[in-house]
Amino acid sequence: MSRSKRWKELSPTARATVVAVAAVDAGTRVWALRDLAGRRPEEIHGPKRAWVIGLSVGSTAGIGPAVYLLWGRKRRG
Repeated sequence: MSRSKRWKELSPTARATVVAVAAVDAGTRVWALRDLAGRRPEEIHGPKRAWVIGLSVGSTAGIGPAVYLLWGRKRRG
């Protein structure tokens, strides 16, 4: 069984990758939550509260926000 590496044991490339993925996740999460806040419940697929909880909990490497932005919103107009 292998143990996880500590931050200081990671290569510079691995550190940069972790930081980049975290930044993308944070940015898309903020974008999705702001979009969600500006929409009425009937403009969203599924319960709005469930989306808020799902987007607010844990790191998803940008997958959760991408799912909301691509499939969670109904088209306006």
